[in-house]
Amino acid sequence: MTRRVLVTRPEPGASQTEKRLRGMGFLPLMLPLSETRALPVVSVPEMFDAVAVTSANAIRHASQALLERLAGSRCYVVGQKTAAAARKAGFADVVTGPGDAEALADAIVSAEKCGAAILYLCGRVRLPAFEKSLRAAGIDVRPVETYNTTEISYESKVARRMLGEQPIDAVLLYSARAAEALAGLASRSELASLFKGAALYCLSPRVASALVSSDGEQIHVAAEPNEDTLLLLLERTR
Repeated sequence: MTRRVLVTRPEPGASQTEKRLRGMGFLPLMLPLSETRALPVVSVPEMFDAVAVTSANAIRHASQALLERLAGSRCYVVGQKTAAAARKAGFADVVTGPGDAEALADAIVSAEKCGAAILYLCGRVRLPAFEKSLRAAGIDVRPVETYNTTEISYESKVARRMLGEQPIDAVLLYSARAAEALAGLASRSELASLFKGAALYCLSPRVASALVSSDGEQIHVAAEPNEDTLLLLLERTR
C-alpha cells in the first residue's frame, strides 16, 4: 500500500516537496501549518562588511531594490539551498556553510575580523543562537527582517476534508512551530485517529524537541538539517 505522507511546510516549498514525494512513490497530503509573508524594510544600515542569510525565505521576501543594493557584498549562507537563492538574486561572492546556523556563525567568526559588521537578512521569528554566537565573538550583527512566519489554523472539519479518512503513515516536520501545531491538531478528538501510529520525521533535533510528549519510537530525526537527508531517511524507513 502506498504510504500517505503529510507535508506541513509552507509554500512554495510544500509544492516542491509534494512533487518529490510523488516521484519517490509516496502519496503526499498537503496541510501547511505556517505561512511566510514579506515585511516592509524601512531602513538598512549604510555600512557593513558582509551579508549573512540563514533561510532562503529571507532572500525570497526581500525587495528587488534591497537585493540590488546588497548584491555586490560577500554573502554567507547557511547551506546549498540558500546559496542557490543568493546567486539567483544576484550575489556573486557566496560563501556556503554546512547547513547549520551555528556552524555558519563559526565560519564567519573564522573569516571576519573582530568588530566586523554583518548585515543579517532574517525573519522576525528566529532562534537567537546565530546572533548570540557572533556577538560573543565580537562581531557586530545588524538584523534586517524581511519576512514573518505565522501559524495557519484549521477547523477540524476543514482539516479532515483535506486529509481524508485514511490514517496518515508519516508526517514531515520542518520547524518547531509546525511540530507544536501538529501536536495541537493530533490532540483533537475529531482528528486523533488520523495521526495514531504516524511516524514523525523531523528536520533537526530542535524540531524533535517540540514533540517531547509523543512516542519516542515514532520520531525520526534527519542526520543533517536539509530536505535531501530528511527524504532519504523517509525512504530508508518506508
